[in-house]
Amino acid sequence: MDFDETYCQANFIRISKDVKLGKNVKIFGFVNLYGCEIGDNTKIGAFVEIQKGVKIGSNCKISSHTFICEGVTIEDGVFIGHNVTFINDLYPRAINERGELQTEKDWKVVPTIVKRGASIGSSATILAGVTIGEYAIVGAGAVVTKDVPPYTIVAGVPARILRTIKDFDDEKKGDPNAY
Repeated sequence: MDFDETYCQANFIRISKDVKLGKNVKIFGFVNLYGCEIGDNTKIGAFVEIQKGVKIGSNCKISSHTFICEGVTIEDGVFIGHNVTFINDLYPRAINERGELQTEKDWKVVPTIVKRGASIGSSATILAGVTIGEYAIVGAGAVVTKDVPPYTIVAGVPARILRTIKDFDDEKKGDPNAY
């Protein structure tokens, strides 16, 4: 881990030795990062936890109070709002079939993917095994239970398609007024 071009603010930042940080990563206070990979020019807000095996692309923004669990891949240019939670277990239980407290051996990580340029609103919950398509938008507070097609806006509990983003060409990518 090379901090030469990485900015870390405040105390109480835990970054394990196996974390890979890209250039110009900005990390704000009270963060736990372990076993993850974060691309160039990405900002990580305060009170964020990113678990082992998570891959985050370049030019992303992960807002405060967000939990990103093992099995999540976030591609380049993704925005994650405040207090977003990713789930990686389809059937969470405290005990296994023998009545014993579960360990890592008792469950299998279910991959979740957030594709390039997608945006996830504050307080959304993303369930295990979901793919959020390129430039899709997830509304604040949504519970995403199934895949979101590219260039689609979803919202609600459970999340439902509100509309598609038409004529989303290269000139409009990143333009907040394009929707």
